[in-house]
Amino acid sequence: MRSKNSIKNVIIAFVMNIITILIGFISQKVFINTLGTEYLGLNGLFTNVISMLGIVELGLGSAIIYNLYKPIAENNKEQVKSLMAFYKTSYRLIAFIITIIGLLVIPLLPFIIGETSIKENINLIYILFLLDIVASYLLTYKRSILYANEKTYVVNIVHIVYLILLNGVQILILYITKNYILYLVIKILFRILENIVLTIIANRKYEYIKEKNVEKLDNNIKKDIFTKVRGLIYHKIGGFVVLGTDNIVISRFLGVTTVGLYSNYNLIIQALSNLFAQAFSSITASVGNLLIENDTNKSYKIYRNMLFFNSWIFAFASAGLLCIIDPFVKVWIGEQFILPFSVLLTLVVNFYMQGMRKTSNTFKEAAGIFYEDRHVPILESIINIIASVILVNIMGLAGVFIGTIMSTFVLFFYSYPKFVYKRLFKRNYIQYLKDYVPYVLTAIISVAITYMIINIINLQNSILQIIINLIIVIIIPNIIHLIVFFRTEEFQYYKNMIINNLKSIRK
Repeated sequence: MRSKNSIKNVIIAFVMNIITILIGFISQKVFINTLGTEYLGLNGLFTNVISMLGIVELGLGSAIIYNLYKPIAENNKEQVKSLMAFYKTSYRLIAFIITIIGLLVIPLLPFIIGETSIKENINLIYILFLLDIVASYLLTYKRSILYANEKTYVVNIVHIVYLILLNGVQILILYITKNYILYLVIKILFRILENIVLTIIANRKYEYIKEKNVEKLDNNIKKDIFTKVRGLIYHKIGGFVVLGTDNIVISRFLGVTTVGLYSNYNLIIQALSNLFAQAFSSITASVGNLLIENDTNKSYKIYRNMLFFNSWIFAFASAGLLCIIDPFVKVWIGEQFILPFSVLLTLVVNFYMQGMRKTSNTFKEAAGIFYEDRHVPILESIINIIASVILVNIMGLAGVFIGTIMSTFVLFFYSYPKFVYKRLFKRNYIQYLKDYVPYVLTAIISVAITYMIINIINLQNSILQIIINLIIVIIIPNIIHLIVFFRTEEFQYYKNMIINNLKSIRK
């Protein structure tokens, strides 16, 4: 059942993200054509500011989902009901706190944004962003039982429908009215509708969670949740600083219009990253159930298989970004939106490094390792902010992302060897290096060779250039990985899995 749910979750996540990518490109092009780059920059900036308020959630959702794995596996409905009730109360309190803090941020907006020619009331725009996140926290808690039951695909199907309807209506609104305020109001309404639908589905699938006779949550479980939350506070802060402050730094030092230019590249990069990230988040519940078995060797073997897939996919995707993104942007929205190669290179390196975190993060989250490494994200954040602010003044836009890259080394050289390899798998630092170094070297070589080959071919037709580049990207990195890893146990695992699935289909 675990394998079936994981495969179903991954397939639905993949389809969902393909649809998301297509919708995102269409929506962004319409947005730029109707409102302009400055509005796009403000949109990205406020998205980052609002994500900062999400720190208040403290990682409570992750901690509760972790504690749901065991009672669900044991069919302990009373404990599940207690956890869900606790979740509901906590999220209502969080929504209230976010509202208060969000309102207190309003006087700081002129400092964050800098000069802008946007005609609408900036405070009103910000309040609409705030309402969106508050509505989400008030109605979202019941989706947690779907995640914990390995029903992520259900959430993703609903989200696909939500995205199609939302973007369709928003595009129509932009074409007819060119009204940014109405554009944001529509988003809030659809967000509420999506969460209501998921609540109805959760209630129907697990009717017992609607029962009123709910026991008080066991103090030991509460203690475990609060311990994990204390650790997750640091991870939330670190995650925001490392991944969520780029637009704020860019806006403050380079202007909101530059945020808009970067947003186009970020849309492509995030679309590709989410395409694979969803696959890993879809199997987190399965990994959580696996770790309950306490079979270290089995867990490590599955980890290595996932890491192999992780590294190959992100090396291939990095080659694709480096070689295709510029001609694609030229065709998509225009040559004037292309960023310097130095910026693109740092974005691709950052993309690869963020991607290579997926497997270790999946196992850490599934194992509930939040408190033990709580100081790591703080160190990561300090390095990121200091390096980004210094380097943006020296190197411009590329400096912001170099700061992010530098901060990530804390995870790869300290956190993962200690808290994943040593704690979960009882393996040492040498084994960690043996597992990672071949993948990183192969990625560097495959991306470099692919880019050099593509540089030889310069065509006047941008669409034809994209097609040729895509063909080369599909062939070169994959052939190099095939040559290097053909004899490995991990490659044979996936080869056999594909062969067996094909045989079962034929039958």
